[in-house]
Amino acid sequence: MKPISVCMIAKNEEKYLAKCLSLLRPHFTEIIVVDTGSTDKTVAIAKEYADKVCHFDWINDFSAARNFSLRQASNDWVLVVDCDEFLEDIDMAEILKLAVKCPQAIGMIIRNNPYESENQPKSILTERVARLFDRRIHHYQGIIHEQVLPIDGSEPQYFPIPLSFYHEGYVNPTTAAEKANRNLDLLFTDLNKNGPDPYTYFQIAQSYTALNETEEAYKFYGMALEFDLDPLKEYVRTMVESYGYALLNLKLYAEALNFENIYHEFATRADFLFLMGLIYMNNALFDQAIAEFKKATTMKEFAVAGVNSYSAYYNIGVIYECTGNAKLAREYYQKCGNYAPAMERLASI
Repeated sequence: MKPISVCMIAKNEEKYLAKCLSLLRPHFTEIIVVDTGSTDKTVAIAKEYADKVCHFDWINDFSAARNFSLRQASNDWVLVVDCDEFLEDIDMAEILKLAVKCPQAIGMIIRNNPYESENQPKSILTERVARLFDRRIHHYQGIIHEQVLPIDGSEPQYFPIPLSFYHEGYVNPTTAAEKANRNLDLLFTDLNKNGPDPYTYFQIAQSYTALNETEEAYKFYGMALEFDLDPLKEYVRTMVESYGYALLNLKLYAEALNFENIYHEFATRADFLFLMGLIYMNNALFDQAIAEFKKATTMKEFAVAGVNSYSAYYNIGVIYECTGNAKLAREYYQKCGNYAPAMERLASI
């Protein structure tokens, strides 16, 4: 198999680009950066590291820019990377073997995102993202939150690859808000152009969540969930769990109990079990909550760090402490290791 080309699009990314490219450079023989109208030092930085730097006139369409970048590659297999993603771990030999075995499929990288919500402390959200593929077979569709899909319209197939990135871009609240507002403008443009779509509704809800506009997020999650959806799709699982947190943040605890009706479809990873624990906990159904938190600790698959370990143990400790069982509370707080909230509780009981 020929080497892989890295394809990127960029606009005013001087804050991240040098670090991003310097980490990629030792592992790839071709890096392409397509600039969409930067006014800072992005182009100059790109020229220091990239093999090819091109310009694309921005037309409010991420897929158009992505597909232009794919056409600049010398190799048919491409890896798409964002400027605010920093390489953490890579096994290039294994990636090339997997690509040969799965020539018609799309490789899924691991992306680790800083994460924080009202019901969960700051943590890392781990997700699989479609990024490695043969450009002769796949392309991008969608003006915002673009998706890699087969050109012939067939159903996409996926395979995991040993490649992980840390996603820095949404750490800064101001930057996150700016991106969320930009995304909303494009998403509503897409919605008006192409009509109702569950994935578009999901992304609108995610943008409102980033802006802490929980009522609007709740509304659009609900609209997306009215469609007949495949529970095995990653975005559907994320959407259901995000919808659950919106219900809790809005204190719609009784409504959240309706998640019992979809339990068997979605209780496939620790995140959903942890969410069920919170739902039961907020409805004062403490025995059920403890059972779900314990079950979450037995699950290997998770998206948010801690839901199958310290966060679950911590909530069990909180329940025992609030119901007067200090001995068991201490036992579960101790299971949390150096998790700061648990250490604080241990110091006070």
